[in-house]
Amino acid sequence: MMLLENKVAVIYGAGGAIGGAVARVFAREGATVHLAGRTEASLKKVTDDIASTGGRAHAHVADALDEAAVEGLVDTILQQSRRLDVSFNLIGVGDVQRPLLDLSLDEFLQPIQTSMRTQFLTTKAAARPMIQQRSGVILTFGGSGPQTVAGIGGFKISLDALEGLRRQWALELGEHGIRVLTLKTGGIPESMPLDVPERDAILASLEEPTLLKRTATLDDVGNVAAFAASDFARTITSTEINISCGAIVD
Repeated sequence: MMLLENKVAVIYGAGGAIGGAVARVFAREGATVHLAGRTEASLKKVTDDIASTGGRAHAHVADALDEAAVEGLVDTILQQSRRLDVSFNLIGVGDVQRPLLDLSLDEFLQPIQTSMRTQFLTTKAAARPMIQQRSGVILTFGGSGPQTVAGIGGFKISLDALEGLRRQWALELGEHGIRVLTLKTGGIPESMPLDVPERDAILASLEEPTLLKRTATLDDVGNVAAFAASDFARTITSTEINISCGAIVD
């Protein structure tokens, strides 16, 4: 049996590397996948890939920072699929990675405000049908912990804020049968553009602190997300699933 057979999922940021990888695995595992993003061409590539393997996917151009757009998207999904079982927000937060002393206030706040706005809106919209169903899974991505490194601006702080929001949602939605989880990685090399300055050095810095001496792949993220969203993980909520290969020690 496929992990997500008869499930309906929405993935925000599905045109990106990580979102696309998760969408492909969800479809492979039997879910009907609704892909949300701001760029039609990138969404079409993922839907075409899924269709070529017999999966079910629908593309929706929508801004996950726009409340009306998010609510309208969930309404559209309910009209098409009659239910919503999984919501996974993977949009980028526009972080500026420099030392704090070199940031303007707006640059510092950008990832924090973006993360909080989009995660609040997409979770609230998904909770509406999930409460009626008495079931559902909200997944977030990034994770937190005591470790950090210098020069990453407000990015790590946005992850800390995300974990606080995840805990609050899990507490308030748990009585309705809704699980809320975070997937935590130490970075996914495949998601890094090839033209990033000092890319090789950055990739080496991701692998060096891992206990397994390797990093998670895009397929790893998709596979673990599919398990987390499935009924096999029905007892897991209000926590992180650490797939950092030991780079982030709990």
